[in-house]
Amino acid sequence: MRSRGKGKRAAALLALAAFACAGGAAARQMQARRVPLTIEVVAPQADALPAAALQDEEKPSVLLYHTHTWEAYEMTEDAQYVPTETWRTRDKRFNMLRVGEELARCLRDLGFSVVHDTTAFEPPNLSGAYTRSLAMLEARLAAGETYDYIFDIHRDAYSGLYNGANCVEQDGRRIAYVMLLVGKGTGATGAGFDARPDWPKNLELAQCLTDCMNAQMEGVSREVKIKTGRFNQHVSTGALLIEVGNNRNTLEEALAACPIIAQALAQVHAEIR
Repeated sequence: MRSRGKGKRAAALLALAAFACAGGAAARQMQARRVPLTIEVVAPQADALPAAALQDEEKPSVLLYHTHTWEAYEMTEDAQYVPTETWRTRDKRFNMLRVGEELARCLRDLGFSVVHDTTAFEPPNLSGAYTRSLAMLEARLAAGETYDYIFDIHRDAYSGLYNGANCVEQDGRRIAYVMLLVGKGTGATGAGFDARPDWPKNLELAQCLTDCMNAQMEGVSREVKIKTGRFNQHVSTGALLIEVGNNRNTLEEALAACPIIAQALAQVHAEIR
């Protein structure tokens, strides 16, 4: 969020964007996460921006991070890694850091200012990952950093409920499914957290992005998933968890979904400016 106030003003317009994105989708269908942290940041590269890029102060800002940093995909002949456990690796060439790197590149190419936090939050134990990633978010915001969007990038776990195809195929390309997750912060018993997300606003954003992705490629984004957990989304509106594929997808299939996510965010942001 560039500021919480700005986020709230922008969120008020998301419903309009939802109609626009849903309309585009319909037209297309008709036509065919306490230990001391070491924070590492990949700064935006000036030469990665297009000639017509906006001035820095005008660019929409995005923070990408990975609570479950070591999540990884199905190994292939061209993507062999040393597992920390099944479908997880600390090798940043093959875990979620690689997906975040690709999404950051795609967003920068579209004129976004992107901070990609590459901190590994899983060690020393996976169960404390969300506590450690929250500490990072709180430290950044307390230091005065502001973002329009804060995205925690994960990969999902394969479910037999998918029933068949595990990706979208178009023109010989295989693209992993995407799913946006929104946390209500209520907890399984309804008691939940003291500080909860403004989840309806986050849901509006998630639905807009889902509709816009499906307008680009029918079925590439699954329905928005709403859960009782919080997923650190209380830090600001505009905070979402994005599942890019699952453990049975290949890294290549996951990377292929990044341009679609980036383009959808560009379209939605243009609608709410």
